Amino acid sequence: MILVGFLLLMIATALPSEASASFGGFIMIGPFPIVFGAGPEAAWMVLFAIVMAVLSIVIFFVLHREIRR
Repeated sequence: MILVGFLLLMIATALPSEASASFGGFIMIGPFPIVFGAGPEAAWMVLFAIVMAVLSIVIFFVLHREIRR
């Protein structure tokens, strides 16, 4: 996934565009997500990062429960 994301960023920077830049992301420190973003589309990216953080926590607990069985 990292390789695909890296390739998409390289392709996007090579193409001429009049769009403005936005970024967003999240960092997991234990069970606590730290969400950040900036730019005109940052609200959508921050929302996506929150959904991804919640999804990763849910997957962690589901897999942890399956391993205990």
